[in-house]
Amino acid sequence: MTDALITLDAVNKWFGKLHVLRDVNLSVAAGEVVVVIGPSGSGKSTLCRSINRLETIDSGTITFDGRPLPAEGRALARLRADVGMVFQSFNLFAHKTILDNVTLGPTKVRRQSTADARAYGMELLERVGIADQAGKHPAQLSGGQQQRAAIARALAMRPKAMLFDEPTSALDPEMVGEVLEVMTGLAKGGMTMIVVTHEMGFARHAADRVVFMADGQIVEQAPPAEFFAQPRTERARDFLGKVLSH
Repeated sequence: MTDALITLDAVNKWFGKLHVLRDVNLSVAAGEVVVVIGPSGSGKSTLCRSINRLETIDSGTITFDGRPLPAEGRALARLRADVGMVFQSFNLFAHKTILDNVTLGPTKVRRQSTADARAYGMELLERVGIADQAGKHPAQLSGGQQQRAAIARALAMRPKAMLFDEPTSALDPEMVGEVLEVMTGLAKGGMTMIVVTHEMGFARHAADRVVFMADGQIVEQAPPAEFFAQPRTERARDFLGKVLSH
């Protein structure tokens, strides 16, 4: 794939004796939505965190937008600005308002003027449905609202890609839908996304491709309709049997 925005080539990662990523190869095109699923401990989150170098890899290469991941310094800060990340926990600054959380990156890293950052920040809060919460502090918001604020904060950097690491797993069930709705909107808008999630409905409806991982390896990948209807491996069939029967 020549138009790949993100490429992992023979990536290995160890935590002590634990081989968490085993020769992982993955290529994600610009504008593609890839959903990574699999049992706990299969390496999904580590894969996601390696792409913006929150985890360093032991061998192999990861390239973003045609360049190998920078090791440190200014180039790494630039990479992190280009690759938005949304985690399980919202990681918002508790002492800042929602709008200040969203505008901090653009003013500090992108050197945007405060007025421009605030105008775009409000636009994004509008887009994720919480413009009316702009002046509040994170503790005054529900978990779903905080996660939508975290998505707006990542978008404020105008990233080329977004990584989501189980963005709904810390939320109460009734709040999951509101966050997935925002993510589905982003997917439809052409944002390049890698999403690690347990939400099979989202994988089915929003993904261009489902990547199934187990034991640190990509076991199979296919368009969602194909993957959910006819998984090719015993491992994937077993996994789907467990998660879809509830």
